[in-house]
Amino acid sequence: MIVPPATLALLGGGQLGRFFVHAAHELGYQVVVLDPDADAPAGKIADDHIVAHYDDPAALAQLSQQCAAATTEFENVPATALQQLAQTMPVSPSANAVSIAQDRIREKAFLRDNGFNTASFIPVEEESDLDDASSELFPAILKTARFGYDGKGQAPVSSIEEAKAAYRHFNIPCVLERMLPLDLEVSVVLARSADGQCRCFPLAENDHRNGILDVTVIPARTTPALQQQAEQMATELASKLTYVGVLTVEFFISNGQLLINEIAPRPHNSGHYTVDGCITSQYEQQLRTLCGLPLGATTLHSPSVMVNLLGDLWFQQSEESCEPNWLLLNQIPTLKLHLYGKASARPGRKMGHFTVIDQSTESAITTALAARTAIGIQ
Repeated sequence: MIVPPATLALLGGGQLGRFFVHAAHELGYQVVVLDPDADAPAGKIADDHIVAHYDDPAALAQLSQQCAAATTEFENVPATALQQLAQTMPVSPSANAVSIAQDRIREKAFLRDNGFNTASFIPVEEESDLDDASSELFPAILKTARFGYDGKGQAPVSSIEEAKAAYRHFNIPCVLERMLPLDLEVSVVLARSADGQCRCFPLAENDHRNGILDVTVIPARTTPALQQQAEQMATELASKLTYVGVLTVEFFISNGQLLINEIAPRPHNSGHYTVDGCITSQYEQQLRTLCGLPLGATTLHSPSVMVNLLGDLWFQQSEESCEPNWLLLNQIPTLKLHLYGKASARPGRKMGHFTVIDQSTESAITTALAARTAIGIQ
C-alpha cells in the first residue's frame, strides 16, 4: 500500500488528469505530470510538471526517481513508456491492457476471442483486405485502428468502393465495422483492484453529437436486466484483462441486444458525473486502485445529468474568442460547473462540463436541457 505524502506519476495532462490531481491532493498525495504541452490543465495544478514527450528517457528516469507509482489519463501513451516505468514502480493500468485498448484491431480481436458480443467487423491493414468484404457488413463505418476519438478517424461507407476511398484517405490500418440500428448507447465505468475486487458505477446513458459526447443521463433509462448484464460483461472483461485501475466499457444497445463498442483504460467523459453524484468519484477510485487502498463506494446519491461544454460556445458572437456568460449556469442551485483551465478554446474542444443533480431523473433532465439551451448550445 502506498500512503501519503507519496508522490505519484501521471502520464497525460488533460482534464481527466486534472481531476486525478485534485483527488490525489485531497487524500494527501503529490503528483508529477508528464505532458509535452506546457499549458496542460493537469500540469497547472500538479506539484511538478515535466514538459517532455511520454517516451523521453530523461523524463522517465526522473519519474522513476521521484515517484512511488504511475498511472495514465489517456490510452495513447506509448506502452513502452509504461513498461519502462513498471521496472521500478507499480503501474496501472498495465502496458498490456493499454496496448490492447489503443489499437482497435487488437481490441476487437480480444473481445471476439473472449466471447464478447460486438458489431460484425473485419480488420483492414491494406486496401486489398476490403476486396472480399461481405455485403452484410454494409452500411458500415471505417475506423482508424489508432488515435481515433470523439468521432475523429471515422467514415461512414455504404459499399466496398466507398470503404476503399476512405481507407486511401486515412492511409493507416483500420477496422470496417457494421453500422447498427441503435436503441441506446450506454457505458459502465468500473474500478478493479490488484486483488480482483471490482465495483461498478451506475450504468450511464450517452447521447452523442458529431461523434462527441453531448449529454449523459444517470441512471440510464433502460431495464434492470440490461443494467445488470452490462455490469456483468464489464466486470468479466476487466477480469479477462487482469485489469487494475479504472476501466470504461462503452456499449451499443441494438434491437434490445447489448454489444461492446469499445473500451477505455481510464476514467471517462461519461463518468464526470461521479464527482458530484456519487459517494466516490471515478478519479478517487483511480487513485485508490493505484495506491492499493480499499475501493470506495460507488453509490449514486442523486440522479444526475452531465452536459459537455465545447469550444464552440466561445465563438457564438464573433470569430474572436469570447468567454461565455457563466452566470447563466451558476445561478441554477442544483448545477455544478466545471471548467478545465485550457489555454485557448476552439470548436469541438472539450472546455468544461456541468452536472445537474436532483431528486428525480426527470427533473434533472429538464433543468439540464434548459441550462444547455440558456448557455447557447444548439
